[in-house]
Amino acid sequence: MYISVIIPTYNRLPILQQCLRALAQQQPGPYDGYEVVVVDDGSTDGTVEWLQSQLPALPSLKLLCQEHRGPAAARNLGFRHAQGSIIVFIDSDLVVVDHFLAAHAQMLRRHGVTGNPNSPHEAKVFTYGRVINTCNFQDPRSEPFKPTDFSAAFFATGNVAIARHWLEQVCETPTGPFDERFHLYGWEDLELGVRLKRLGLRLVKCPQATGYHWHPPFELQQLPALIERERQRGRMGILFYQKHPTWAVRFMIQLTPLHQVLWGLLSLGGWLNEKRLEPLLRWLIQKGQSQLALELCRIFFLNWYNVQAVYAAYREIKARNSGTHFA
Repeated sequence: MYISVIIPTYNRLPILQQCLRALAQQQPGPYDGYEVVVVDDGSTDGTVEWLQSQLPALPSLKLLCQEHRGPAAARNLGFRHAQGSIIVFIDSDLVVVDHFLAAHAQMLRRHGVTGNPNSPHEAKVFTYGRVINTCNFQDPRSEPFKPTDFSAAFFATGNVAIARHWLEQVCETPTGPFDERFHLYGWEDLELGVRLKRLGLRLVKCPQATGYHWHPPFELQQLPALIERERQRGRMGILFYQKHPTWAVRFMIQLTPLHQVLWGLLSLGGWLNEKRLEPLLRWLIQKGQSQLALELCRIFFLNWYNVQAVYAAYREIKARNSGTHFA
């Protein structure tokens, strides 16, 4: 099996450099080589210039560029140019272990995956590696696994390996397997997972294929962007539900009375917002508890903003489609 690692990136040059250095140090394994396909999504921080300067020293690196259209379009572009029979999706802020590709390949082979669509015994399996969140830029791979790092997602592009032919089977357009209408933050990978599950694919966890997901320590200046991200996630969640109007999706995107009541109570109907909690958040950050401050933001008002955006988009779609059935 030949592996293509597809990485969309947008203005993340410092951590992308660490990401690519880790991929350049991959140990041999039960695979026939690999390529790294980086898709720049319109970066303005010198990413393209740096990548172009690295191409002679990194023969496995392939650079593609597009205007800023979001990760779904970027991954589709990478998919169309990828040569591998096995596709690995990671994000550009993920720093992987040296046996990352070997671990994915070994687990796939152990469960009967070869990447050959003509094999009569090809298993309907894909692997999902472990993702550990960290704020440690200098040494991200020193971060231990924490309970908050657990993920119950079926298909998430932060660290996943899958045979190319399964992705080809669920393509809805010639552009690739991802729905490019998900141009804002969120849900494009989980929506693809719904289609893959309908094919009968099964997820196998591969904790040995560990990636360390870096993000900067939380600061109050990040709050406007975090709130906007929740609003975008709400709008994209309704697109997800339009495509798959099931109760499972309703729970995923928080389109239920339960979520309204839960986050409404915790936020006191939106009264506990970023402005009222600012003194507490600032104090926690000064005490070195930035992660705790971020978790409190999620509990008390970020999820409230998300649910509000979900229902606002839901009402807008219902009004627009008042003459058609929409559950």
